Amino acid sequence: MRLLFAGTPEPAVPALRALLDSDHEVVAVLTRADARAGRGRRLVPSPVRTAAEEAGIPVLTDVPRGEEFVARLRELDVDAAPVVAYGHLLRPDVLAVPRLGWVNLHFSVLPAWRGAAPVQHAILAGDEVTGATTFLLDQGMDTGPVLGTATETIRPRDTSGDLLDRLATSGAGLLVAALDALAAGTLAPQPQPGDGVSVAPKITREDALVRWADPALAVDRRVRAVTPAPGAWTTLPPGPDGDAARLGIGPVTPRPETTDLGPGQVRATKAEVLVGTGTHAVALGTVQPVGKKPMAAADWARGAGRAVVDAVLGGDR
Repeated sequence: MRLLFAGTPEPAVPALRALLDSDHEVVAVLTRADARAGRGRRLVPSPVRTAAEEAGIPVLTDVPRGEEFVARLRELDVDAAPVVAYGHLLRPDVLAVPRLGWVNLHFSVLPAWRGAAPVQHAILAGDEVTGATTFLLDQGMDTGPVLGTATETIRPRDTSGDLLDRLATSGAGLLVAALDALAAGTLAPQPQPGDGVSVAPKITREDALVRWADPALAVDRRVRAVTPAPGAWTTLPPGPDGDAARLGIGPVTPRPETTDLGPGQVRATKAEVLVGTGTHAVALGTVQPVGKKPMAAADWARGAGRAVVDAVLGGDR
């Protein structure tokens, strides 16, 4: 089949590469426009654009709306348009162009965790199993008929980055299989069930704030769910200027044997830094003070001084 691939971030790249290695022909790639990033705020192409250009595939960065875009899409004469984390909603006139539709790869087992951040919300909720789904896009939010699913166990120490890496790889195979079956006419899309629906809105910086009064298990899940992006954080005690600086927090390790620390209270030893929660302590892994690179928590504690180490994290919230 002739395909238009739509995707933007790194997790979409394995699917694009799998399609390039398949029997189908990727005639063009649709991705978000270059975005400014880094301290210099220079324009950076999306990972999908970079992969497409390396493979010699034409790249479109148009916003998918209007008669001009629809006409361009018709000129490509594609049979189907696989989609992985593209980042734009598609209007009905755009959805109607490919003969077999827009085939979306979503990183949950639908109808669970419809929305922008299914992997993060699955970890945050303490799910033990998640997966990937291929389905035909319609005008709803991840509501279209299902083509296929695959499951994936959520491991106890998974961050959202770890889990998404595995799902991107397994999901790439699932997407190719769905397109193979559509081309052969052997696959009938199935409506999603009406029960088991949950939503996964975009994770914000406020969602990534560590709530030390929560149970240790919830603290652990929150930190892993927002790693690597947007990144968990807490606040340090106010300095001489009265401002409370932020401190980035990497994945933590629960310490059930330590129960004498109050929420946010810090205890530093030569080997580790413990912080109290609503139940028992957790050991900090890496931390990132503002303007510095990530470092081991014990190294941060040695350089931070007693005024910080003896205080309560997040105490100003």
